[in-house]
Amino acid sequence: MDARFEIKSETGKYIAIILGAALLIFILWYLRAVIFYILISFVLSLIGRPVVDLLDRLKYRKFYVPRALSALAGLLLLWGIVLLFFRIFIPIIASQARELAQINADAVIGNLDEPLQQLDFLMLRLGLDAFRDITIQEFFAQKLNSILSVEFFANIFGSLAKILGNIVIAAFAISFITFFFLKDDRLFLEGTLIFVPTRHEQAVRHVISSIRYLLMRYFIGIMLQITCIIILITTGMLLTGINFSTSLVIGLAVGVFNVIPYIGPVIGAVIGIFIGIVTHLDMSFYNEMLPMLSYMLIVFVSVQLIDNMVFQPLIYASSVHAHPLEIFIVLMIGGITAGITGMFLAIPAYTVLRVIAKEFFNNFKLVKRLTEKI
Repeated sequence: MDARFEIKSETGKYIAIILGAALLIFILWYLRAVIFYILISFVLSLIGRPVVDLLDRLKYRKFYVPRALSALAGLLLLWGIVLLFFRIFIPIIASQARELAQINADAVIGNLDEPLQQLDFLMLRLGLDAFRDITIQEFFAQKLNSILSVEFFANIFGSLAKILGNIVIAAFAISFITFFFLKDDRLFLEGTLIFVPTRHEQAVRHVISSIRYLLMRYFIGIMLQITCIIILITTGMLLTGINFSTSLVIGLAVGVFNVIPYIGPVIGAVIGIFIGIVTHLDMSFYNEMLPMLSYMLIVFVSVQLIDNMVFQPLIYASSVHAHPLEIFIVLMIGGITAGITGMFLAIPAYTVLRVIAKEFFNNFKLVKRLTEKI
């Protein structure tokens, strides 16, 4: 009788845990917008934390900077960086988008007709009949027309308009929350502990402390990495003879996509090469455009080598501490789950999960193996 009662009790316990977890997931999904604002504010507070700490250390006799003023200065600096970014890049990107929308796809195909014919002939010789119903010129023309169409750019800016429609509410909410996270660095921790059983409080404190330390170094490093990549790529493009606005757009694309290890630099380089081609249609392909594209490729490879040997070791060695194969698999999972956004968020999310697993599930052999370096 006691054994049956214990079995029923255990079953009821597991059912209660499952139902509780399901309820928690539903609540998190229902309040996902608020949670998103909180997480963004948490990340911004990590980036602005060094500024607040620096101001806190300033003292002249009995005068010191109030904590609220330090937090406000950190918040204003963050917004200053964001506004400066939009002030510099948005007009240039909009101008480039207008130019691309006016490009005649037939002119692009005409300029690239000879190399495309040679590629088509080579594929036929090799027996690669993937394009047996359509030539490479026709396939390339279809894709290029879809990319360079006015509707394509209209859809992009239409989507941006919808996003910007809610930006005032989001900006106010994120600013408000970020200010208090900067003012009281224990606020996020104490707010999280409300939902944690008392017996696990110490472990959760340690987890959040580790996550804050690792992610602060990671995100600050990423910001520095993006800035350096943009500067190097833009300078390199200028040296190849590309005008400043186009060079800056290419630098921005490469810098942003470079956040995604392994695949990101390739995506950025392809976008850069594409912009280089469609903005220099007046060039002779073999005499002018091909040398320019070769110089561009040299710049991309050189900057990537600098990134691999200098920037990435400083960022990932101090935060992720993961095997390259782990990072690659995590990126693939992030890409399959949520596309480009998932790939951007994959590494910080994986870092958080590893810290949590190390604290609560370290008795499993797999967890020990994956978290031995953090």
